[in-house]
Amino acid sequence: MTQLQRQDIEYFHDGVRMVGAFRSPANDGRSRPGVLVVHGAGGLNEHVIGCAERIAALGYAVLAIDLWGDRRLLTNPADIGPMLGRFAGDRGLWMGRFEAARVALASQPGVDEARIGAVGYCFGGATVLEHVRTAGRLQGVVSFHGGLDLVADDWSSAGRGTAVLICTGAEDPMAKPADLDRVQHAMTGAGIRWEADLYSHAKHAFTEPDRPGMPPFAAYDARADRRSWNAMRSFFEEVFAG
Repeated sequence: MTQLQRQDIEYFHDGVRMVGAFRSPANDGRSRPGVLVVHGAGGLNEHVIGCAERIAALGYAVLAIDLWGDRRLLTNPADIGPMLGRFAGDRGLWMGRFEAARVALASQPGVDEARIGAVGYCFGGATVLEHVRTAGRLQGVVSFHGGLDLVADDWSSAGRGTAVLICTGAEDPMAKPADLDRVQHAMTGAGIRWEADLYSHAKHAFTEPDRPGMPPFAAYDARADRRSWNAMRSFFEEVFAG
C-alpha cells in the first residue's frame, strides 16, 4: 500500500480563507503530476477526501479543494440552492476560487506545475469544465456526473491545450442529452480534445454511496463507478505522459 503524506493547506481568494486537503505519496525527490479534486454541493466532506486519497495512491500529488471556504459543509438542502446560485451567478468568484487552489497545489514541493489536471464531482464536474471554457491552465480534466446544465456556451476563450473526459449517467437530469450535445459541440468548435462516456440506467451522483435523504434523481451505480474510475486512470496516464 502506498504511504501517503497528509496535510491541510490554507489558501485565500479575495479575503476568503479556504482549507484544502493535500494528499501525496511520500516525498522521494521526484516531480509528480498534480490533480485537483473538486467537491459537489455538500462541500469538502470525507467521501471527497477519500476519493482524493485513492487518486494520490496512483502516484499523484492531490489537493481536494475547498470551494465554499472554511471547510463549510452544506447538510441542509435549503442551503444548497442559494450557494450554487451564487457561484453560477458570479463566474469570476467561481473560477477565482478554483484558480487559487490551482496555484496552491502548483506551489507544493514535488509538484510538477506543468502537469496538473483536475477531477470534479457533481458541481465540481461543472467547475472543471468551466475552467477549461474560460482559458484554464490544466493538461486534462475529468467530470464525474457533472452539472452540464451549468456550463455556459461561449468557448471562444477556452484552453485549447486541455483534454476533457466527461463521465455521465444516461438518467441524470443535470446532464440531459441536449446539454451533453451542446457541450460536446461547443468543445469541438473550440478545438478541445474531448471524450464522453455515457452509462445506461445511471443517475446523478453515481460514484457516491447511497445515504438517507439522497434525492430520487441520484443513486450509486457500481458499474458506472468502476468503469468511470478506470477511464479516469487511463486518461491521466495518457495526458501526463505527454
